[in-house]
Amino acid sequence: MAGSRSLSQRISEGDGIAIIVWVQDADSARAAEVQGAKAVAVERPVAGIREATSLPLLWLGDADPADADAQTIRPDHQPSHADVERVVAVYDEEELEVALERHDPEILLLSSRGGDGDEDQLDAVLELLPDVPAGKLAIAQVDVETRGEVLALERAGIDAVLVRGGDVAALVGARPPEV
Repeated sequence: MAGSRSLSQRISEGDGIAIIVWVQDADSARAAEVQGAKAVAVERPVAGIREATSLPLLWLGDADPADADAQTIRPDHQPSHADVERVVAVYDEEELEVALERHDPEILLLSSRGGDGDEDQLDAVLELLPDVPAGKLAIAQVDVETRGEVLALERAGIDAVLVRGGDVAALVGARPPEV
């Protein structure tokens, strides 16, 4: 895994919260990078994605990761490839405890997807955050629509947010410097 494609490194570098964009095609990945995303996520193989972006690729799908730099797994599963970063997806306190004991992951994906439906997505994710040990990276999987919502996650201590495509630049805020 090349250092420039390390998900944990990209999330950690620079100031502020990192935006990870869930993309469906290579053009969306290219646009996300131009607009300031720190990584892209896919749930199925995407033709031409490696040529379209230099960003780390987070695999969200259940099958073997296709050329990914990081892979989400559930607390009760093992990663299918040892050469990719593990991102353990948790939905509640019990799963978080299992994930920490079983995997000791560097990155946790905090999601409300498994919640009871009555609880606000953001509240469900933020309730998990105090149980994330210092030194671990926390990615929130919540629907955000504004820069204000992104900044609220940042103030709470979230390191990155996984968002669906769209106006990534508006979520990122200040345009990143040209490199």
